[in-house]
Amino acid sequence: MRQSDVKIGFVGVGRMGSNMARRLRDQQETIVALYDRDRAVTNSLATELGCVAAASPAHVAELADIVFTVVSDDSAMRQIFSATGTESLLCHAQNRLFVNCATLSPAVHIEVESLVTQRGGRSLEACMASSITQARQGTLYLMCGGRPDVFESAMPLLGKLSAHLRYIGSAGEAAKVKALVNMVMNCNTAALAEGLGLGAALGLDLTMVRTVFAQTGAASRVLETDGEDMQNRAHDCYFSAAHAAKDSGIALALAKAAEITVPLTQATYDQYQRLLARGKGNLDKSAVSELTFKDRER
Repeated sequence: MRQSDVKIGFVGVGRMGSNMARRLRDQQETIVALYDRDRAVTNSLATELGCVAAASPAHVAELADIVFTVVSDDSAMRQIFSATGTESLLCHAQNRLFVNCATLSPAVHIEVESLVTQRGGRSLEACMASSITQARQGTLYLMCGGRPDVFESAMPLLGKLSAHLRYIGSAGEAAKVKALVNMVMNCNTAALAEGLGLGAALGLDLTMVRTVFAQTGAASRVLETDGEDMQNRAHDCYFSAAHAAKDSGIALALAKAAEITVPLTQATYDQYQRLLARGKGNLDKSAVSELTFKDRER
């Protein structure tokens, strides 16, 4: 099958999935079907891309050769790959490739690969360490896990989505690395929020503080992406507080299984749980600063 003949579908077309689909369409790939639990989102994007707004995940797999999944969590992943459901992707798994991009527990990626393989399909985890802008521009950082031959076959297509494409190892291994990436990122975010919150309480000019941070050991990627937003209370969502809490929870579970203590990750997880309890899980992870500026939490 020539690359131009490949039919592509997406299950999960939120902020990331929708922009990945747009990017592939711009790269002359054939998008044939989309599915999302939000029917309005599905219908709107399907109209934009000129493809089918599928009635179920199974419908996407029926129409597509390659299916990208970009869902929210372990539960959603298990639902779309249910071994018994009539709407499951597994209903049409034979000869299909499933590229699974969500941040999930490593065990779930292993489960999915086993289920797909049993039904004559192939599975690859392609964990993303990037955000919406990179999805749209095709400059994602993708960490992949699965069989080496499956990765090799998917490389030409994944190359249209990524600026950095790395094979990590067997199923579940990329998910472990992704959990570490988000664990450290979330800790950095919470630490930056405390630094800026304390700076504000001390009466310092936060623009000056951010400049000093950037030129010293306090510099970080999070400072570049979130520092100004924390200062200005601009929490438009690129990576949600709810996802930060979920991902720190995955890292905590891995640490427990490995029998090591990660107190900073625990503290960060607790902070994001406080945000969720206040109904702010849909804000960007930068909103953790709302808990550390003394004049904001009220």
